[in-house]
Amino acid sequence: MIHRTSSLWQGHQSKNKQDSHKSKGRAPVEKAILPSSSTEIGATPSQTPEQHQIHTHHDYTWQEELQRAISCPQELARALSLPESTITDAIGAIKDFPLLVPRPFLARMRTGDCNDPLLLQILPKGDELQPQIGYSSDPLEEKDYNTTPGLIHKYQGRVLLTITGHCAINCRYCFRRHFPYNSNRLNRSDWEKVIHALQNDTSISEVIYSGGDPLIANDKQLSWLTEQIAAITHIKRLRVHTRLPVVIPERIDEHCLQWLTQSPLQTVMVLHINHANEVDTALTNAVSRLKHAGITVLNQSVFLRGINDSVAALSTLSEALFSAGVLPYYLHLMDKVTGAEHFDSTQAHAVAVYRELLSQLPGYLVPKLVREIPARTSKTPIDISIG
Repeated sequence: MIHRTSSLWQGHQSKNKQDSHKSKGRAPVEKAILPSSSTEIGATPSQTPEQHQIHTHHDYTWQEELQRAISCPQELARALSLPESTITDAIGAIKDFPLLVPRPFLARMRTGDCNDPLLLQILPKGDELQPQIGYSSDPLEEKDYNTTPGLIHKYQGRVLLTITGHCAINCRYCFRRHFPYNSNRLNRSDWEKVIHALQNDTSISEVIYSGGDPLIANDKQLSWLTEQIAAITHIKRLRVHTRLPVVIPERIDEHCLQWLTQSPLQTVMVLHINHANEVDTALTNAVSRLKHAGITVLNQSVFLRGINDSVAALSTLSEALFSAGVLPYYLHLMDKVTGAEHFDSTQAHAVAVYRELLSQLPGYLVPKLVREIPARTSKTPIDISIG
């Protein structure tokens, strides 16, 4: 039992208050504290071995992998045998949004390849600091739906809970890279108010765990919250949006599966995978554990320039996902967040690629092409207008 006086997902408060003027978004990277009953964990600078000295992720728990994650550009370059020029602009970019990549994900990148599609997703670049017209710190205008701390209510029948402001990996195109997580850091009493709000809104049938990455939180904390939600009779489904099982597959352990399956809620896990190279044996095994426990596993991707904006890349991704037991769900046009313009592509290009994708894959392997537009009542399907 977690004592009422302890904080739930609120850890590192004093440090974050000191640094709040430096970062408007995700909590700053700092020394990680392994999950406990009262502490939210964050990311941590790792040791500095060369890549050949990096142990496989099977040698470490998922908490230890969080501690070993790389947050130093120079260390990233050394680990992947990249030229120093690759990280020339990284120092400036990480002042706004830190570098963070776990070693199991790093191990799937090609050494010496500055254009590796996994590397490009996490590599800080000077492009992020350039003026970007039409891009904003809150591209989905979520502040308008975040009137209750910890809760975002945009769509009918479902609400999103920002479980934590931390992630296991910092994707450079993240639409919440500037989200005010410091205003959404809740203690036990605050979470009880969120539960009370859910109890009073009988229109809610689905709760979505998000963040940050919700699986960063301690399993005891997640178990407590899930138990409270499951006791609300009008809530039928729990959805977990997470990238952690992708970048550290060991996160799907017996403790995680226990709270995921302890309630009568129908449970869906939505992964975030953008490229086929992210799918390896460890991830496939993690998905197998989820499916064996009766959990539906879906995937959402972002259409990213230079990473997956081709028929070949998306077709290979869908095939790899399905082989791993994951069903393609959404393909998002990128949200126009400040700092990510260099990942963006035109809608016309996305439509052209998508049309060809439809001709190459069976329908169940083609994700829905959508864009999220503020104030709309749902994701907006993209008109591909095939005559």
